[in-house]
Amino acid sequence: MSDPAITERIRQRLHEVIDPELRLPITQLGMVGEISVDDAGAAHVGVKLTIAACPMRSRIVEDVTAAAVRAEGVSTASVELGVMTPEERAALKDHLRGGETGKINRFAQPESLTRVYAVASGKGGVGKSSVTVNLACSMAAQGLKVGIIDADIHGFSVPDLMGITDKPTRLDEMILPPVAYGVKTISIGMFVEGNQAVAWRGPMLHRAVEQFLTDVHFGDLDVLLLDLPPGTGDIAISVAQLLPGSELLVVTTPQSAASNVAERAGALSSQTKQRVAGVIENMGPMTLPDGSSFELFGSGGGQLVADRLSESLNTEVPLLGSVPLDMHLREAGDDGEPVVRSAPDSPAGTALRGIAARLAVQPRGISGRKLPFSPAS
Repeated sequence: MSDPAITERIRQRLHEVIDPELRLPITQLGMVGEISVDDAGAAHVGVKLTIAACPMRSRIVEDVTAAAVRAEGVSTASVELGVMTPEERAALKDHLRGGETGKINRFAQPESLTRVYAVASGKGGVGKSSVTVNLACSMAAQGLKVGIIDADIHGFSVPDLMGITDKPTRLDEMILPPVAYGVKTISIGMFVEGNQAVAWRGPMLHRAVEQFLTDVHFGDLDVLLLDLPPGTGDIAISVAQLLPGSELLVVTTPQSAASNVAERAGALSSQTKQRVAGVIENMGPMTLPDGSSFELFGSGGGQLVADRLSESLNTEVPLLGSVPLDMHLREAGDDGEPVVRSAPDSPAGTALRGIAARLAVQPRGISGRKLPFSPAS
């Protein structure tokens, strides 16, 4: 017969085991089954996976084993994996949804405190996706809970930039996004084979973004970033409709050809009623070893866009920072490890971390939001 005191100490240790996908303690998710310990201190722990094909099963076994042997009175530990029953999965989904029934876009609710940034650009090739993933990883490194939606359905690149090869896990109709560098990420690229093209038109594009917002379980996020396709087309308009509280981050390069087009992407906010949180200049002047500045794409374009948007929107639109041309940034993208992780002190890494810090200090405000309280009768 197991010693109740030892089994309770094991259970307390299991509070420390975090599910890699849901980012919550396995004890809170109802994943812990029967626990037993023999006279020699050998523990046996039952763990119920959400699905039989759980891609993180090996990590869960390792984490549970390590936690169990840390309990006083335990010499060794083994783990027996099982699978939740349909009733247990239904209870888990109800717990994750906070008791809400049906599909809901939590980020559009008046009481949501998640800061939503839609990263936009007037034209392609300005490094918008690279900026998105680096801002996300930098804010996650600062301790924020961060998610990314790769809304560039036709030109998805976020999984490659994040080095993500895992597929999302399905919990019945609920989708659990892969986690990389502490960032929960979803992309249409995770659902297509190889380098297959996605040939969808307006209504299907809108539906895809809507499903990412309703079917994917991100949990409680501090910040959600959406990597928009270039321009002011269907998805940019859909995001404004689906996420009325979202703010725009406009990415441009210094050259006038890019800055003129980027201004249009920001000016769309006057029609969609979105706030422009700021402008980010990418591929800015780089400092050469001799200390001189090399302006491959010119200079000043980011500040020009910020000034013009401030004037046309009649509100201050700041230049959040200029990210210089940097080989580290290109190499990091190819390697699938964002530069703020692989080379944080490089010129590009330093600039991107500075921009992320400016955005991260903006609190999840409650001004003008509906709170889940009612006066006592």
